[in-house]
Amino acid sequence: MAKTYVAVDIGASSGRLMLSQLVDGKLKLEEMHRFKNGFTKKDGHDRWDIDHLIQEIFTGLEKIKKAGYTEITLGIDTWAVDYVLVGKDGERLNDPVSYRDARTQESIEKLTSELPKEYIYEKTGIQFLDFNTLYQLFEEDQDLLAQTDKILMIPDYIGYVLTGNAVTEVTNASTTQMLSLREGLFDDNLLEKINVKQEQFPKLVDPGTNLGELADKWHQKYDLPKTKVVTVATHDTASAVVGTPAVGQRWSYLSSGTWSLIGAELNVPENGEAAFEHNYTNEWGAYGTYRFLKNIMGLWIIQNVKEELDNKYSFAELAGLAGQEEPFQQFIDVNDDRFQNPANMIQELQAYCRETGQKVPETPGEIAMAVYSNLSLYYANELEILGNILGYKVDALNIVGGGSNVEIMNQLTATIAGVDVYAGPSEATAIGNVIVQMIAEGDILNVYLARRIIADSFPLKKYSPEGSLQYKLNEYQAFLKETKKTTV
Repeated sequence: MAKTYVAVDIGASSGRLMLSQLVDGKLKLEEMHRFKNGFTKKDGHDRWDIDHLIQEIFTGLEKIKKAGYTEITLGIDTWAVDYVLVGKDGERLNDPVSYRDARTQESIEKLTSELPKEYIYEKTGIQFLDFNTLYQLFEEDQDLLAQTDKILMIPDYIGYVLTGNAVTEVTNASTTQMLSLREGLFDDNLLEKINVKQEQFPKLVDPGTNLGELADKWHQKYDLPKTKVVTVATHDTASAVVGTPAVGQRWSYLSSGTWSLIGAELNVPENGEAAFEHNYTNEWGAYGTYRFLKNIMGLWIIQNVKEELDNKYSFAELAGLAGQEEPFQQFIDVNDDRFQNPANMIQELQAYCRETGQKVPETPGEIAMAVYSNLSLYYANELEILGNILGYKVDALNIVGGGSNVEIMNQLTATIAGVDVYAGPSEATAIGNVIVQMIAEGDILNVYLARRIIADSFPLKKYSPEGSLQYKLNEYQAFLKETKKTTV
């Protein structure tokens, strides 16, 4: 009988346990449990309810046991940058603060007045985002830091609770903007500036490391399968890239979910002047690779729009309404900080258009098309920048994640960027999670074979350019340049 693997895959709005087996050379994937996630205001900060997430994992594992699976291997991936402080007694000191909390809004300016941006980028190769762990720890409560024995990234903390073993997995650790690109250690100068010690981070480990068995106390409390925990590529984007089928000679990827991460998989980092100028990042990937990419606000915008429309329309219905409207009726810098956590996303989009003297989207279809068409423009713009930095033109874009299902956005992206787009699988993150487990357990030889299996196991849809919209991209690029000039 095929071995059974479970991906615990938790994003900013929801989490799930996905069960997978390799049967006749193809991956089978089944959702066993889904639950909500989100942050709430507590003690003056936006915080995650980490106990809720752990409880939901146990609920999911009990469902898996009841379904007849008595022995499994399990891996955990979540979003990046956020962390948990653990005291000397092994207990959490407080609920973790969300990266969308306002505490770090001015932290980059404050910290880089002491350490130049060029130094930080040369050391870490990581893009400047005000929610990076570096700036969160810079703003952290000093009394709590003084009590801290361990600083654990969210998935590492969950693994610690499950097994009692603490590690720092490198794909997620790299997003902190504190890990030295060349040395593979946290940079002492950066740690000194934020009053954190190297020994507060557990040992660094690579994806595929055996973390250990589920602690006995959990078997006594819950009816759980025998569970071996493997530390996978714990940053969800790192798992999504592993789960990308890599179609094309000079392929790139777009992990399209709450965030859009667009980039290329490299064997050596790229932290030269052009990468610094365009704020590209070199996050560590699985198997000695680097995720050279740009963060884009992503489907977070349309998720908020849907909610503010009282969830009257599904995402598919919103895309359908968008398809009835003309694209590119206005230009919007979707990566503007004002869209990170506004009080009302629709009003913020409309205010942006008024302030820039453009047509204001009013109907649900107009608003949705404004979001989708401008995301497509931004993707195409970044693909051009990516090619300029790397010195070659990307010939294929692999879109994975929930956004791979948005046909209108995928087609617009193919046409504007002038590249073939391959959409799918939508569950790339969970797939990448179980792939690392399968390679660790010897079921699959390596990631190259794994990607062939992925392409054979899940349907991919190809979108080719329909004519040329290079002139529209040129107009958008001119708009972005002028907008940045007038707002700086």
